Amino acid sequence: MARQIGKLNNLIISRAKKRGYLSDGGGLYLQISESGSKSWVFRFRDNGKLREMGLGPFITLSLSEARDVALNCRKLRLSGVDPITARQISRTNEKLEAAKAMTFRQCAEAYIEAHKASWSNPKHTAQWKATLKTYVYNALGELPVKSIDVGLVLHVIEPIWATKNETASRIRGRIESILDWATARGLRTGDNPARWRGHLDNLLPARSKVRKVEHHPALPYSEINSFIKALRDQDGFSARALEFTILAASRTNEVLGATWQEVDLEKAIWTIPGERMKAGKEHRVPLSKPAIKILSNLPTSQAQDFIFPGARKGKSLSNMAFLTLLKRMNRKDITAHGFRSTFRDWAADKTNYDRDVVEQSLAHRLTNKVEAAYFRSDLFDKRRLLMDDWGSCCEEIISADVIQA
Repeated sequence: MARQIGKLNNLIISRAKKRGYLSDGGGLYLQISESGSKSWVFRFRDNGKLREMGLGPFITLSLSEARDVALNCRKLRLSGVDPITARQISRTNEKLEAAKAMTFRQCAEAYIEAHKASWSNPKHTAQWKATLKTYVYNALGELPVKSIDVGLVLHVIEPIWATKNETASRIRGRIESILDWATARGLRTGDNPARWRGHLDNLLPARSKVRKVEHHPALPYSEINSFIKALRDQDGFSARALEFTILAASRTNEVLGATWQEVDLEKAIWTIPGERMKAGKEHRVPLSKPAIKILSNLPTSQAQDFIFPGARKGKSLSNMAFLTLLKRMNRKDITAHGFRSTFRDWAADKTNYDRDVVEQSLAHRLTNKVEAAYFRSDLFDKRRLLMDDWGSCCEEIISADVIQA
């Protein structure tokens, strides 16, 4: 009786040259190509249709190994399982398991890469990378993202929750975002261990209990007139730029980056493009007469460059210029940014302007997202009146207790 299984041997295989198939029995075949290369295949019929499953080349898979693989295929067939489908499922599962083995660092890097285009400020990307490298990667970086749990998250943020609460809170939020990304990609399952509400808020004290709010040292508005007078005794672009910053109630970087193309002297409007604003939105600043006077007295040779140029050609003043100026004036007790608080306090205490008018003048975002979605006006005309009053206040203390809006 002819053997049905195990028909081949190594001698037969070594001598085989002709293109075609040599059967070993049980569905196992040695396939010989036109070029003479040899490989193993498992052939079977499914609903009358001949199907073929490649097992691997002969130089990799020996005869005995090929027979073992073929035996497993026959067992699957006996159980009613398609061996080709079973292998595809197995390979897919292996890929999924490999993906789930992605480390937290790999997921973090992928998250940053996916979102950096939507972050308006390039510094945002750098801050993400820096905080993760400094505080997170040593503890979580090389761990599989699927294994990150509450204990590990607390291991990162709990030691600095009381001493560096602002930083710790940002780190927690970034870990939460990365883990949410990993969950959405199927790399982990279950609740997010970095979630605050209803979770970590039960394990850590509230930020309000530990956070020390540090305000920028600000000048009392009752002293603004005398400070402006002292400032006008200082020479140089730094002094003029700081006075303009105060009069416009603007941020330091907005003023230092200002160009003449942004200013319409006739209409007394300074339009700051969105890419230079913290909120990423264009902001129009109504310029008071004192502010216009500063610009009108600046050298016109800079008409195509920065309004307040630095020492190097084509560069603006350094962001250290105001700090140096205030030190020279022996005013280490205040900061340039603090003058925005001076303006805010003056507007609240000495005027009747609506809060929205004041907040728009400071280019603050509305904290209520629903309100912000429907708020379209920049209240420019009302803000012009406010800035004119502020300009008058900076030049001469107004005798009336309250300025009527």
